[in-house]
Amino acid sequence: MTDEEIYAEDEAHYLPVFARYKIVLDHGDGPYVYDTQGKKYLDYLGGIAVNVLGHNYPALVKAISEQAGKMIHCSNLYYTEVQAKAAEKLSKLSKMDKVFFANSGAEANEGAIKLARKYAHLADKDKSQIITAVHSFHGRTIATLTATGQPKYHEGFGPLPNGFSYVDYNDIDQLEKMMSDKTCAVMLEAIQGEGGIHVPDEKYLQQVRKLCDKYNALLIFDEIQCGMGRTGTFFAYEQFGVKADIVTLAKGLAGGVPIGAFMTSNKVAVAFKLGDHGSTFGGNPLACAAANVVLDTIKDDNLMGNAKNVGNYLMGELNKLREKYPALIKEVRGRGLMVGMEINKPGREIVDACLNYGMIINCTAGNVLRFVPPLIINKHHVDELIPVLDRVLAAQ
Repeated sequence: MTDEEIYAEDEAHYLPVFARYKIVLDHGDGPYVYDTQGKKYLDYLGGIAVNVLGHNYPALVKAISEQAGKMIHCSNLYYTEVQAKAAEKLSKLSKMDKVFFANSGAEANEGAIKLARKYAHLADKDKSQIITAVHSFHGRTIATLTATGQPKYHEGFGPLPNGFSYVDYNDIDQLEKMMSDKTCAVMLEAIQGEGGIHVPDEKYLQQVRKLCDKYNALLIFDEIQCGMGRTGTFFAYEQFGVKADIVTLAKGLAGGVPIGAFMTSNKVAVAFKLGDHGSTFGGNPLACAAANVVLDTIKDDNLMGNAKNVGNYLMGELNKLREKYPALIKEVRGRGLMVGMEINKPGREIVDACLNYGMIINCTAGNVLRFVPPLIINKHHVDELIPVLDRVLAAQ
């Protein structure tokens, strides 16, 4: 098929919910992807923080191929070795006791919400309030889009589930006024992603933890975008000296194979009884085989250290551009290889121009250029990005 034929077939048959770019990607290698015309692109989006090992990573391809030749799927009514290993690795990395595998970040957050409500209801059936942050993003299901603190995602989907409240991120006084003995949980991204790469103040998450303890509420960290070593530690919340009661993961967990997970303590896990939760495809052998490779590689190949070092270099180079274009660039913020550059205009034009030069970046929150590349990139790849971005910004 020609590209034009693909565009036409897609427009005729696929639900039009994505603002797609007019390129057809064909294959990838490391941090690069190639379109059907053979044009090469440096991928600073990484499937939106998914392709943590880049593209065509040999060990990942081998594990997926071998598992596909053995068993792609079986019911969760039975045990598999690859699932048991993946659960063990996540338990050790999170220092939590129990893991549940789902298919996506939305499902992981949905499971976390259910578990928090069930746990709270054991003590008080009216203890159901879940507080989330303005500009958060937690998923596209009815419950998780309600948890998402952005009204644009709510429009047209009412009536939405009751019991969700919203506070400004980083405003501990506002949170304290909102909380009560009826608060079931506080659910936060340790670093906000879709909302514009917002990093918490150094003491904020610790203060949230104290309020949760005061009101016997659970603390849920959504690490779907900021987890998996992206910020320089396996979980972003580790950098702020605090621990959650439930943590959710997805995106990069299997390097591109769909998977999600939530982890919790034995104390909270006992709220779920047989039949309270489940998933047909969650944690199937293929996804878990991929997850095992990703988890091992992040730990054994020091990709967390690489994310920190290369991320610091990236932020330094982006800040040089901010000094060069002070009227255009408002702020550079982030941790590791989760970086946002806020600009004083809509970002789509800049994203389009970068794409023309073979550079894939993204804009979120309307005016924040987002950089969430594979964790395998090095400083050389930053040096490829900056001249392109400089040229594009100079033309604005």
